[in-house]
Amino acid sequence: MRNLYLTDRFFWLFGAIVALFGLAYPFGFIFPIAQTVLVLAGALVLADVLLLFARRPAVGCIRKVNPVFSLSDANPVSLHLRNESPMPLQMSIIDELPVQFQRRDFELKIRMASGANQNLNYELRPLSRGEYTFGNTNVFVSTPLGLAERRLIFGQNDTVAVYPSIIQMRRYELRAIKHLAREIGIKKMRRIGHSYEFEQIKNYVEGDDFRSVNWKASSRRGNLMVNQYEDERSQQVYCIVDKSRSMRMPFDGLTLMDYAINTSLAISNIILKKQDKAGLLTFSDVMGATIKAERDTGQLPRIMEALYREKERKGEANFELLYEAAERLIGVRSLLLLFTNFESSYAMERALPLLRRLNSRHMLVVIFFENTEIQVLAQEKAKTTADIYRQTVARQFLQEKKEMVHKLRQYGIQAVLTRPQDLTLNTINKYLELKSRGMI
Repeated sequence: MRNLYLTDRFFWLFGAIVALFGLAYPFGFIFPIAQTVLVLAGALVLADVLLLFARRPAVGCIRKVNPVFSLSDANPVSLHLRNESPMPLQMSIIDELPVQFQRRDFELKIRMASGANQNLNYELRPLSRGEYTFGNTNVFVSTPLGLAERRLIFGQNDTVAVYPSIIQMRRYELRAIKHLAREIGIKKMRRIGHSYEFEQIKNYVEGDDFRSVNWKASSRRGNLMVNQYEDERSQQVYCIVDKSRSMRMPFDGLTLMDYAINTSLAISNIILKKQDKAGLLTFSDVMGATIKAERDTGQLPRIMEALYREKERKGEANFELLYEAAERLIGVRSLLLLFTNFESSYAMERALPLLRRLNSRHMLVVIFFENTEIQVLAQEKAKTTADIYRQTVARQFLQEKKEMVHKLRQYGIQAVLTRPQDLTLNTINKYLELKSRGMI
């Protein structure tokens, strides 16, 4: 009976009996009552144990989990329980979660009638990529008496792979491609000029641009006709992820690099949906993944697998190495979305000559991060002299970030300064803006 455990109800009963025997010393007439209560309590405990251990309870538990989890998203896990025993049971379920979650207080409780089936659902939010292994599912069952419980172990070791956020990728795909984009902040970009491929001539409908009216076709048909254009396609767009020391800074449990990886997957999917070519470069003090921009059906899985395997490095970002790799890999003018992080103007100035050279050959967009914790500090109400000094330094830091954006734009480099949680949204908006303006 190594799987026998006594419950809180048993210890409450035991405490009450001890207290009753304590009263028996000054009041002798209570002693026979205490003895009777002790015998009855022992009989109840023995009956409870026999009910639990006379035979194995007909209880089943199956864990259902997706083989792939999405990084930083709430991923569902389901436990299917059944009670085929002839009596109702109280159940306490402890699922052995992967060690990465560091949770030791996970417990679910349920009461199941005889012959009942029930699903218990919970969610897990992983904060790092890699393999996660679940352990056993421990089900502690007790009868309606509730004085003892028996542990049933269901060995079902499941391993899941945590990939860059597939849930986020699909969510933004639906919003960016359809008219629902405006509902979550993705801007609907107005087309500027006619840097689009001609598609067809159609009847004019209210809302069409008057500048697209085809007067020759209108005179022949006797109705207003307009030219319809489609976006230029097959343009190359590369996501470039800096995986150096500066991208290891954590926000809301994720590193900046993981935010960039999630965004790279989401924007690559939208690029391919827009019929452009998506590619990937990662770098730090050494080059990482290099995937040439393509548009075939296997491109997104290749990018996803490469992003899944990337690891942060402790070295500094080598922009010269990035420039040389771009020269070798990227043969035609392309849009480069560079995810990096400059914590000082000095760091940006060191990289600026290489960024200018990249921008002369391609359309470069430098995307780096606001420090949201410093923003909160700068907005707090100062109460002491030390608070004033800290706020002054924080505001100087924030101002320095804005000056970096201004400096990059002075040299014709597109720049996006964003909060980590808004990275995907702002990156998609920038891509759609550049595409609507015919700049790529």
